[in-house]
Amino acid sequence: MSDNKVAVVIPSRYASSRFPGKPLAMLCGKPMVQHVYEKAAASGADLVMVATDDDRIFNAVEAFGGKAVMTSPNHPSGTDRIAEAVRNCGENVDIIINVQGDEPLIPTSVIDELIAIMKEDPSIPMATVGVPDVRERMTENNVKVVFGADHYALYFSRSMIPFHRSGGTAVAPYLHWGIYAYRRETLERFVQLPPGKLEECEKLEQLRALENGIRIYVHTSNLTSIGIDTPEDLVMAEKKLRGEA
Repeated sequence: MSDNKVAVVIPSRYASSRFPGKPLAMLCGKPMVQHVYEKAAASGADLVMVATDDDRIFNAVEAFGGKAVMTSPNHPSGTDRIAEAVRNCGENVDIIINVQGDEPLIPTSVIDELIAIMKEDPSIPMATVGVPDVRERMTENNVKVVFGADHYALYFSRSMIPFHRSGGTAVAPYLHWGIYAYRRETLERFVQLPPGKLEECEKLEQLRALENGIRIYVHTSNLTSIGIDTPEDLVMAEKKLRGEA
């Protein structure tokens, strides 16, 4: 293994059309962003930080003893926010793990698995996670991924992929779990690229990487998390944390 320094960066915005103030929503007595931070801090990363553009989130993170970095409010995506945070953190970081700020139940082991993959194989520029699921549960809200025998992504889509044609061989579908690992140079290259046609069509930022020849390794996991998009999701997460669901 190499001695690459690893940072977990949690992009966190206050504004949300469906759930304003989501990162600071209380979950079992703690703001949601604190749950995510603590899961990341329990991993093998050398550094964990929240990248935000809001003083309320910055102050909340500092209050529970976490590290927060203020970034521009004008970033078009969380990935751009992460890149700025890494540039300004004062640390020589080689591997960056992007953990979404709305996943308070993310298993720390998944973060560690991505870190291990990036350290063990320096040829991997970018990695993410796929989770097997059943077609009956998939909707256009679920992002799917297909990958080759080498586990590199072939495509991501909100549509059902692969399409099971009548008479064709059934292939188990995989949901895409939006946690990413980047090499520092890959992250910098990615944010300098213009949005691609496929990205604009599907509204999936990771397609920009594939359109520009950046390969994405797909690590498969049977673990799951709960992404918090609505107040109703928060109620379900609280039940999970309390062992009631």
